[in-house]
Amino acid sequence: MVKKKETITIYDVAREAGVSMATVSRVVNGNPNVKPVTRKKVLDVIRQLGYRPNAVARGLASKKTTTVGVVIPDISNTFYAELTRGIEDIATMYHYNIILSNSDMKKEKEIQLVEALLEKQVDGLLFLGGEITDSHREIFAASTVPVVLAATRDERRELPYVTIDQIQAAKEATTILVHEGHEQIAFIGGPLTDSVNGYPRYVGYKEAIEESETSFDEALVRLGDYRYRSGYEEMKSLLESQPGVSAVFAASDEMAVGAIHAVQDLGKRVPEDVSVIGFENIPLSSQVRPLLSTVSVPMYDIGAVAMRLLTKYMNDEQVESGQVYLQYSMELRNSTKLKEWEDER
Repeated sequence: MVKKKETITIYDVAREAGVSMATVSRVVNGNPNVKPVTRKKVLDVIRQLGYRPNAVARGLASKKTTTVGVVIPDISNTFYAELTRGIEDIATMYHYNIILSNSDMKKEKEIQLVEALLEKQVDGLLFLGGEITDSHREIFAASTVPVVLAATRDERRELPYVTIDQIQAAKEATTILVHEGHEQIAFIGGPLTDSVNGYPRYVGYKEAIEESETSFDEALVRLGDYRYRSGYEEMKSLLESQPGVSAVFAASDEMAVGAIHAVQDLGKRVPEDVSVIGFENIPLSSQVRPLLSTVSVPMYDIGAVAMRLLTKYMNDEQVESGQVYLQYSMELRNSTKLKEWEDER
């Protein structure tokens, strides 16, 4: 059994370097009022002894932990992985560490994680992608640290958030298929109980259909779970029961890729027989063949802007607006017939 080493303290460093503990503290904290020779001697001892400043003690003294808690719905989802990268890059830039917690898209677990992070005395909290319920509002309202939402929004506009206009983006994606001349355009979405992504993208699809010369048909609406398998199964079911379907808007790229493979497995071609457009523009969309047309969501930017907004609140900087909508775009590739799109927003 390996014997655990004794903890090296600031006292040990001061004794070994022949200086006061105050001098060691100044060196560790980057205080310029230390002679270069003394600084070098202290740093050499720190390296030799393997001294690590006690972050907890420093946090108690400054009443700050320089730590941000992040609650993410699904760490295995590429969308949230890219969003988290944006958070981490800005956190590093402003010298914050992040504690990442995965909620598995379970409301009770979300609340438990938020409580656990607040108990760890984080300086701020980023909440990603989940619906804001009364339970969330209650715990956020009781929090003494700022909270910012990312890739979701607060319908009451009480909490700051960074996201895109989900309804308009879905409407524009569907309108592209309308402009291709399709008469039966299907929709493969997420749960309509999902007020963040599922329902808004359904609303955007429905509005586009109702504003076109085609009629809305509930039989062309199928619901999955944003994953590949559900996209495949729902597309296969659609083509078997609704053979006239010639286009589909899928509410996630994973489902869109599943839809493409279902079309191909049934002996049809994309986009010659069926046009497919997705949502998010995750790396998978440019790896499938044909290349997937999709709504390009600025995932990295949402995370980066949300983190920067949080730093402003944590440092009492001026904030012009707490509700931020970032611009999305249409990435038209080979799974649709249209290759260019005039922005009509």
